[in-house]
Amino acid sequence: MHAITADSLSKTYVTGFTSRREVKALDNVSIQVDRGEIFALLGPNGAGKTTFLRILLSLARPTSGKATMLGAEIPNTAARSRVGFLPENHRFPSFLTGEHVLRFFGKLSGVPTPLLNQRIPVLLELVGMTQWRTMKVRTYSKGMLQRLGLAQAMINDPELLFLDEPTDGVDPVGRKEIRDVLRSLKDRGKTIFLNSHLLSEVEAISDRVAILDKGVLIRTGTVSELTISEDLYVIMTVSAPSAGFWTDATALVLGVSPTAEGLDAKVSSVSGLNRIIDLLRKHGAEITSISRKRSSLEESFLSLIRPGGQA
Repeated sequence: MHAITADSLSKTYVTGFTSRREVKALDNVSIQVDRGEIFALLGPNGAGKTTFLRILLSLARPTSGKATMLGAEIPNTAARSRVGFLPENHRFPSFLTGEHVLRFFGKLSGVPTPLLNQRIPVLLELVGMTQWRTMKVRTYSKGMLQRLGLAQAMINDPELLFLDEPTDGVDPVGRKEIRDVLRSLKDRGKTIFLNSHLLSEVEAISDRVAILDKGVLIRTGTVSELTISEDLYVIMTVSAPSAGFWTDATALVLGVSPTAEGLDAKVSSVSGLNRIIDLLRKHGAEITSISRKRSSLEESFLSLIRPGGQA
């Protein structure tokens, strides 16, 4: 059973009073999130990420399509009680301490007091906030607020976590610690749905990624699937290919370019790759490895959302 399924979700907003205009925030978006995985939703500003999240959390209703969460068709109060949520730019009462914030949100979530007494110190230690538990929230840095927000999202021991920019404002050491927390939650069978503009963070931790642009789902796949090139190969050789190889490659109009450890090859088919390999062997080059070229998630993301980037 999937943790989340979205089936042809669309959402259209109507703006203006005199000249009414329709804005399509989501356009037939279908996504499945498996239980126990870390799933990231990416997209530029205005892509529809927040609208998608609001629909799943029953804060907005779709214009068409349907979705399920933890096996129940939304909206469903029982399913929502098994969910934790860290919104972007969250606000906590500044006069409360970190410990009091967790107790307040725990009560809102219906967690019994004896269980809260056990859970609060464990969560504060998990996010590295034990020593600041009795300090007022008004004294917290942005990174400390993010850590507290993550603990708040886990106060009801949810099966599914929605995290919107969880490492925003957190220093590199803190981001690594939060990644470790998320991995430990995944190991315990939790499902994590992640929104983040820090693509390097997404690349380091996510199992699968979906990319939205202007309300349309462009790609879904593992980080490996999204970052591996279909037609670019890295060929490593013991020594640099000879001048004769480059002369013949130019004459044959082969898409090759030199690198420090061999060459990059752009091919449209396996036969094209074999032509380059045959030419290297003809000129006595010793090949040590051949692999598809991999880009960063950020590079792949930008190539997809730029005009003409979508395949």
